[in-house]
Amino acid sequence: MRKIRDVLRLHGGELSKRQIAQSLNIGRTAVRDYVDRASRAGLGWPLPEGLSDEDLERLLFPPPRAVSAAGRPAPEWPVLHRELRKPGVTLSLLWEEYRAVHGEG
Repeated sequence: MRKIRDVLRLHGGELSKRQIAQSLNIGRTAVRDYVDRASRAGLGWPLPEGLSDEDLERLLFPPPRAVSAAGRPAPEWPVLHRELRKPGVTLSLLWEEYRAVHGEG
């Protein structure tokens, strides 16, 4: 978290992303990623008073969603692998069963 705070501090001090990367000995893409994430979270320098490292991490790196991007539940991959080992079970058959339960998804 210390590097992220330093990136935001230096970015608030009008340094370029290249200069920030060189001074902190990190990649330019990491600097860009931290600055972009902070911008999306509405954070700038100085950071809000009392913002802990855990809160900062939660704001910049939110937990991934459980549902896929298309809005349908992801298949249970271990179950599919077990089913495919059985004789006579094909991926097409499993797909038809999935569609029967989940509709056109």
